Amino acid sequence: MLLLNPEGYMQNTKINTTLILGIGNTLLADEGVGVHVANYLNQKKLPDFVEVVDGGTGSFVLLGIMQNADRVILIDATIDGEKPGTIKRLTPKFSKDYPKTLTAHDIGLKDLLDAFYLLDTVPKVILYAISIAPLAEGLSLELSSEVESAIPEIVDQILKEIE
Repeated sequence: MLLLNPEGYMQNTKINTTLILGIGNTLLADEGVGVHVANYLNQKKLPDFVEVVDGGTGSFVLLGIMQNADRVILIDATIDGEKPGTIKRLTPKFSKDYPKTLTAHDIGLKDLLDAFYLLDTVPKVILYAISIAPLAEGLSLELSSEVESAIPEIVDQILKEIE
């Protein structure tokens, strides 16, 4: 929220909010699982302090909404050699703490996190990384059965996180 301070300058003020940000490219099957989870969460009754956003493939456009939250929960796919559908909860401090083998938006999201952490006031960041198999050739809007079956568990973990 932007407010004018007594001198008339605009300042950012945080309201006690949690931003849930689903990242991914839904045209690349499992790579879009973060967006699918965000869409699933948007169908749930959530507390007023929670905002769920489809972050797509991530970009610096997301920086503003991340700055205005007290807590950011990122949901993203990772190719880490684990069984597809494996869920990991991480608290990355810098982009180097992020899983090394991100998928199609590797550079953009890591750059976004680096820029985010250079800011003076950074909220708590939690990452839910969902393991996927290496990307297949071609486009597909469908999730694999392993990754799709992990969505209810991811949603349950996130709902417990925001309680």
